[in-house]
Amino acid sequence: MLTDITLGQYFPGDSLLHRLDPRTKILATLLFFCGIFLADGYTSYFILIAFTVILVGSADIPAKLLARSLKPLWLLIILTVGVHIFSTPGTVVFSIGPLVATIEGIRQASFMTVRLVLLILVASLLTLTTSPIVLTDGIEHLLSPFRRIGLPAHELAMMMTIALRFIPTLLEETDRIMKAQTARGADFANGNILRRIKNMVPLLVPLFISAFRRADELAVAMEARCYRGGENRTRMKELQYSYRDAIAFLAITVLLVLLGGLRWIAH
Repeated sequence: MLTDITLGQYFPGDSLLHRLDPRTKILATLLFFCGIFLADGYTSYFILIAFTVILVGSADIPAKLLARSLKPLWLLIILTVGVHIFSTPGTVVFSIGPLVATIEGIRQASFMTVRLVLLILVASLLTLTTSPIVLTDGIEHLLSPFRRIGLPAHELAMMMTIALRFIPTLLEETDRIMKAQTARGADFANGNILRRIKNMVPLLVPLFISAFRRADELAVAMEARCYRGGENRTRMKELQYSYRDAIAFLAITVLLVLLGGLRWIAH
């Protein structure tokens, strides 16, 4: 389960999304997230789903890899669906004891499920189609205007990228520790929720030790390469906008305008 989380992983390729400038992808992703919360109604969500399908098709990422990114969400999705179905007032469809399901609740649960799935898919596409180094450069360029107020743009971008990149590494380490402890008799699959949480506590000590060890090794490696932050730092490949980035911005702008217009008409 833990190794199924794809956030932070990079899948090499030469697709349209791979060739986009990282600044374009970061800003477009943020704007797409805004569009998700602008959506209101079946037409809006249909447009969002169609747009996401186009993105997935242009990324040339294996479907199994994208499906893995959604696998860890099933528990959250079930919880979200249950909360909205049984807590939203409206026309009653059926009841289970004191729990009453409504048409409005089912509608809201469907919308929230689509939101969660689209959020994870698009966030995964960003990291799967952008290498950590390029992603760092993109974040640094976007944060560079804030240097005037004392914000360390390069250091902040580096920390964010390292944290994102270490997500799959730490998850793999956690999975490895769980398998080692299971082989020694630990039980992480049986028992109630409280017992499972209690059984997870012994994982924390070796996981923290491993995380600090990796951080120390990374610091030594950066120091050995004379890393001194962003001052006077040059790049082998400078970021450049192209016509593809202009088309991508135009597409996401049209999407936002369309979703905003549909929301305004609905209200």
